[in-house]
Amino acid sequence: MKVKVLASGSKGNVTYIEDNNTKILIDIGMRCCYVEEKLKEMDVNPKDIDAILLTHIHKDHTIGLHTFARKYNIVTYMTPKMQKELDVENVKYITKEMAIKNINIKVFRTSHDVESYGYIVQDSLVYITDTGYINNKYFDMLSNKKIYIMESNHDIEMLETGPYPYHLKQRIWSDKGHLSNEMSSEYLSKFIGDNTKVVVLAHLSEVNNTEEKAIEEFRNKNKKDIKVLLGKPKETTELIEI
Repeated sequence: MKVKVLASGSKGNVTYIEDNNTKILIDIGMRCCYVEEKLKEMDVNPKDIDAILLTHIHKDHTIGLHTFARKYNIVTYMTPKMQKELDVENVKYITKEMAIKNINIKVFRTSHDVESYGYIVQDSLVYITDTGYINNKYFDMLSNKKIYIMESNHDIEMLETGPYPYHLKQRIWSDKGHLSNEMSSEYLSKFIGDNTKVVVLAHLSEVNNTEEKAIEEFRNKNKKDIKVLLGKPKETTELIEI
């Protein structure tokens, strides 16, 4: 499996996954031209993307969808409710377990202020962003995977003392908001196992977080020698291969 986060943060989120001659994107929250550029840098032809898989409808996860999907006639996996909101035509509906060509996906609910989902890809990669908490009924299925791409959105103190209006702060730290560094690292400490190779800390706030704080909190709670990467707003991670 090959994985690369093409962009991650409050301004846009896109992740590329390739396995068994199947190529997918999770979310497409950057403009079509940006996604094309980053794929071509990897020698991936955009027309060879087999599907786009959406976590939810917010613009930082969908802004490039219409242009990219129509230009390359790519199917988008979403729910009927998402389809009504986004007005997309070439759609397949996500189910609890499904196959996108040769890639198997398990689907679980996350907790955001719109309908939202997380994914387990090939029983090896966990993808979770934009959630206020993770239901413990999913802990067993999320444990001991090889790769975690996990939201680590904000530092609690920076959010509390920062410039956001109070109603927005309430939204972010609510159970329908975003995971703090502390919460993300606590969850990861429960999930990480002997099989785990790489953790990508994703969706960092540019206002209420720093890369140093996110990594420090993760290392405080996770002592195993695991590679940690950071998702960045307009910069790709290195290519992850397992």
